Amino acid sequence: MDEYEPFAAIYDDWASHMTEDVPFYVELAREAEGPVVELAVGNGRVAIPVALETGRKIVGIDRSPSMLAQARENADAAGVDLELREEDMREFVLDEPAALIYCPFRALLHLPTWADKRLVFERAAEALKPGGRFVWESFVFNPHRAAESDGEWAVQAGVRHRIDHVPADNRIDITLESGASVSLWWVTRSEWEGLIDVAGLEVEALYGDFERTPFDEKSGEFVWVARKP
Repeated sequence: MDEYEPFAAIYDDWASHMTEDVPFYVELAREAEGPVVELAVGNGRVAIPVALETGRKIVGIDRSPSMLAQARENADAAGVDLELREEDMREFVLDEPAALIYCPFRALLHLPTWADKRLVFERAAEALKPGGRFVWESFVFNPHRAAESDGEWAVQAGVRHRIDHVPADNRIDITLESGASVSLWWVTRSEWEGLIDVAGLEVEALYGDFERTPFDEKSGEFVWVARKP
């Protein structure tokens, strides 16, 4: 079953507020000397402008057939050649080492356990060429905002949804009016650092936003750049 199918139908509206990440990934792709891969490519929201701006062919990996179908349509409409693969990012294998692997829009938070995330990091480390980068971003957990939103209905870009926090599982459930839902699992800074370390990667940078502001105690976002030695 494709659990993301109900979200694919409203994804353009759902993600319409997220635009500041695209220039960040475009710049990274321009710097990459070799293949570029996007994990959790979704409907191509990031991969298509990256391909348009850089002229690079982007390999897009996602496990949702619905999202990939949209990505193909959107790429054709934009005149972009994406290499789209229906694969789980915990198991992906590349034909040649990549210079850049990135995972935008907090998609790693959809993996429920540390072990699941470790598989992705190990696959990324294996798939990168020496000096290649693995880049991703995620929320910084804010208990104050969690308390305010827990059990409440909200509207984001016209999409009505409810947010429920499950502290015992470090989880947030996002439920649409239709009843369809997806979950995210919070990750702390030390957990991210542990994943980087166990995969044999090194931290190149940690930013608090896509403007490359240094991460500090007021940051609400992790933007990580790791490098394969």
